[in-house]
Amino acid sequence: MRASVPGLPSRYPLGEQLPGLYAGDRLAQHFTAGLDEVLAPVLSVLDNLHAYFDPALAPVDFLPLLGFWVAADRPSEREPVARAVARHRRRGTRSGLAERLRSEFGGEVDIADPGGVSWSETAGSALPALAAPMLSIRLRVPDPAAVRRHDVEHVVAESCPAHVPFTVEIGGLSA
Repeated sequence: MRASVPGLPSRYPLGEQLPGLYAGDRLAQHFTAGLDEVLAPVLSVLDNLHAYFDPALAPVDFLPLLGFWVAADRPSEREPVARAVARHRRRGTRSGLAERLRSEFGGEVDIADPGGVSWSETAGSALPALAAPMLSIRLRVPDPAAVRRHDVEHVVAESCPAHVPFTVEIGGLSA
């Protein structure tokens, strides 16, 4: 992270803030100059703290930590970190799953979701039988042999509700 930066001047030198009695004291000035060298990176970080939380401006060595905080797919890259919060907003939805599969594997994604809603025009009618929800995911990529089924199933399992079973089909793109 932030460490000693050689030659980084302090914006607030401690020697200048001492009472006038110590302004000419060499020992006090050298001692505070040493503290300035240690504190300058800390003050620099605090002065620029807003930039640390912006993926476009965050220092390269801080980006993985920021990416970890927002659970980005690739925490060391700026684009996935910037998209992570919006992606989490759609997590568990059909569009969120399709976007995640496209970003991970490319190609085209078809998701068949039978839904779970039924209704009746007649008041007091019998409730419909409970059907188990089931997602059918079809991923079409240029080279199906290059995509491991286990990797696709892992992404789907992370992205859809835990109680919803699913099937995955990987095929080639039609020309």
